[in-house]
Amino acid sequence: MSKMDNLRAMREAKYAAAQKRSADAPARPKAPVAPPAAKAAAPKAAAAEPSAAEELCGHRNMSGRTCTRERGHAAKSHRYS
Repeated sequence: MSKMDNLRAMREAKYAAAQKRSADAPARPKAPVAPPAAKAAAPKAAAAEPSAAEELCGHRNMSGRTCTRERGHAAKSHRYS
């Protein structure tokens, strides 16, 4: 067997083992549902945030940081934090 044949055999063996593990694993329980009172309180708290978020540019760079300059800034560069 060549080196590539060995690698292919190992990869197929790993795949078969992963498939067997996933078939043998018990089903995950569903996440508990939050009570309606908690859902009603969340939009009120979120309503206060958009006013602050509207003031920021919000542009994201590749690492996920967001721009902290004001929305519609004239500067060509962004300030990330």
